[in-house]
Order: sequence, then structure tokens, then C-alpha cells
Amino acid sequence: MRLPAIPVCLATLALAGWSTAAATVPASFEVSAVDAYIAETVAGKNITGLSVAILKEGRIALAKGYGCRRLEPRQPVAEDTRFSIGSVTKQFVCGCILLLAEEGKLTVRDSVAKYYPQLTRAGDITLLDLMNHVSGYPDYYPLDFVDRRMAVPIAGDDLIAQYGGGQLDFAPGTRYSYSNTGYAILGRVIEKASGEPLETYLERRVLRPLAMGQTAYEPQQKTADYALGYTSFALGPVEPAPLEGRGWAVAAGGIFSTTGDLARWDQALMDGRLFKPESWQLMTARRQLADGRWSDYGCGLGLSVRNGLTVLAHSGAMSGFRAFNTLIPARRSAVILLSNCEEDAALQDLNKALIALLLPKAEPPPHIAGPAALEAARDFLGRMQRGTLDRARLGAEFSHFLTPEKVSGAAARLKPLGSPVKSELASTSERGGMEVSVTRFTFKDCTLRALMYRTPDGKIQEYLMVKE
Repeated sequence: MRLPAIPVCLATLALAGWSTAAATVPASFEVSAVDAYIAETVAGKNITGLSVAILKEGRIALAKGYGCRRLEPRQPVAEDTRFSIGSVTKQFVCGCILLLAEEGKLTVRDSVAKYYPQLTRAGDITLLDLMNHVSGYPDYYPLDFVDRRMAVPIAGDDLIAQYGGGQLDFAPGTRYSYSNTGYAILGRVIEKASGEPLETYLERRVLRPLAMGQTAYEPQQKTADYALGYTSFALGPVEPAPLEGRGWAVAAGGIFSTTGDLARWDQALMDGRLFKPESWQLMTARRQLADGRWSDYGCGLGLSVRNGLTVLAHSGAMSGFRAFNTLIPARRSAVILLSNCEEDAALQDLNKALIALLLPKAEPPPHIAGPAALEAARDFLGRMQRGTLDRARLGAEFSHFLTPEKVSGAAARLKPLGSPVKSELASTSERGGMEVSVTRFTFKDCTLRALMYRTPDGKIQEYLMVKE
């Protein structure tokens, strides 16, 4: 189902001082409810403009624009509005590298020295190291604003020489550390291996085959369908964001696209229409570090498991823009958010809520005899402060664990905190047939987080507290 763009800018109301209460997350994925939730969030959180596409079981369930792509004059976001996708660009760069490997024009085990022998430890760093962010090359864009250096145009090879020719942050392969520098190098490697500009290779091998006609790499002339990026500092007015100088975005974040085009990309990835299976496997593989630890970052995609399913995700941030692309391959589902503002917290919360609607529900906690979790947690805290436990309410092992010495010591430390000024239940879940609850207690001088396990008979089997 495809919904038309709303005819007015909700951001107009927000910027004029109109606001809403926190939007209510739908209990399940119902298109009209999801649409209303997004619209309320955009208006209530002062999000300038937002384009959303949601893939559900291989089909577009919702594709719509909200708010304004430009404020002066006010122009609403439409389905075909183009946004900077920032570091979501990196998965396209990795895709090009993998396609070149399939063509036999390079291998991911090639050393950087094959292309840039003058860079630091170039013989010890591979293309895969760059793709996995384990090279050690320092990040040339670690801040969240355009500083004086980045306001000035720079040539691609000059950027690479400057940030890849000095001291490494760590020995190659020993750590994960996000580095845009590695992707600037990868972009030039694509050009050297293919014999054509990156935008030409990308167009020929990816964009045209996938009918991604509204996607462009480092566009120089932006037509009316391009969103303008906006920023705000310290609760100040929303204003056009300063742009990075020519040459700084490059392969680390230089693509502009639409949510519709990104949905085509996601579908192709999940359906196996772009790469050979072994290439996709490499793109979505965790990376083992030199000391045996693992990094949960593949090639342009972060990896996690939520409610038993693999989730692949990457965000993007350029001056005035934020982007999120999240795939759930087992369900052929995806959430794509593109925005022309920097309201990170609101956009992240919205992204998480929409993803949760596409995941299987977690097992609910069992029914517990006795008081609700928050009341039980508050009661136990009070008893610990007084040093007077009701051991009939405790599991046998936890009662044995709480020796008189432990209880008196805890009372001496907890009693001076007094009564909490705020108590809130952060989460409940199930584990081992028990209710697992997390409660946050806010005191005048500190905040404690309490983890409590209860069996269905209401007995507390564990109660541990840590300071936040």
C-alpha cells in the first residue's frame, strides 16, 4: 500500500510553537496507526522533514513523506524527495568492492599497498580491514559539525595522504574503530580497479540494474526535489546547515537518495539479486580481531540479533541530515528513514519503535502472584534500607546469599540515600520461567538500577543494584 505525501508541512505547526504529547507507539503493525504515529512524532519532536519507507514481507507497506523538505518557501516532503544518506553510502561502496571481486578485478585480501604504497603500514592492511573498520587509520570526520578544515574543498588523494599517511590509532586488526578514512581509500580503489569514476561504476553495476533512478553520488546541481539540510544549536532556531566542502563526503558519505530507491536496494540484498551468496555472506559476517574478540560490524552493515532474528543496520549523518537503514532478512522486511534535520534522539527512538513492530514479539513474563513488579521492587529496597527482610518472600538460594553481614552492610550504605524521589519500571521480560524486571530509582544525589527476578509464586530469587 502506498500513501500520498501529506499536503501540508507538519513542521510548520511545530516551528510555530504547536506541539503534541508523546506519540503512542502502535501495539501492532497497522498502516493507518503507524502513519499517525509517525506524523505525531514529526510534529511533536520538531523534525523538519522525514521520508519513510517500510518493507514488510517483501512488499512496500508504507512509503510517505512528512514535514518540509525546504522551509523557505515551505515545500512538503514527497516520496521522491532526495536526502543525503551519509554513511549508509558505505554499504554501496562495499557492494562495489564485492562486485569487482566477483569480476576478478581485485580481492578483498589485497593490501592497501597495491593501490597506495605510500600510506602507513599499507602492506599490512587489506581492503577487508578497511571495510570492517579495523585498519587503524584515524577517522577524518569524527565530529558532528563542519569545522574550519572541512569547510574548505580538498582533493581526494590529498585527504587520503593526510589521514592515511600519519600515525595509526592502533595496530591493524587489533581493534574496531569507525573510520571514514578507510572508505575514502576504498572509493579510490574502486576507481583504480574498474578504470572508471566511482559514480560511473556505481551507476552501471548497481543503480541502473536495480532501477534506482533517483540516487546520485556527489551531485553538483541539486534540483527542487532535493531536501535542504537544517540544524539548530542549544535550543536555537532551525536554520540551514553549513555544507561540507567538496571532497570531504566522497565514498564515506557522498550519496543522495530516496527511501523508495533504498527500498529497492534492500530488497535486492535480501533476495540475493545483486551478489553471489559468498559475497553476501562476507558482507554480513562478524569480524574476529587479533586477540580473539569479535566485532559486530560486517562490510557497511552493523550486525545484531533481536528477538531471535538477525538485524542488519547502518545510520548516516552529514551536516543537516540523518539517515537510518535497517534490514531484517529472515522476514524480508526493512525500515528506512531519511531526514533533513539533526534531531538524533527523536529519530533513533522512532526508528527503534518501527523496527520493533516488524520483529516477533518477545516471550512475555509469566504471571506473578503478589504485587506488581514496581511495587515489589520498591518494597524490597525499603526493607534493605531498614535491614529488616521478610525471608518468607525470598527464594531459598537468595535468602542464603543474603547473610546478616550482607544485609547490615547494605542497610548502612542505602539508608542515607533516603526515599527515592522517583521510581520507574524500565523493562520486564522472561528468563528461565521467571519475571525479570529492571527498576530505576532516582535519589537526590544518585540513581540506582535494580535487577529483580521473581518466580510465579511471587518469591524474589535475585535482587541486584548498581549505580548508574
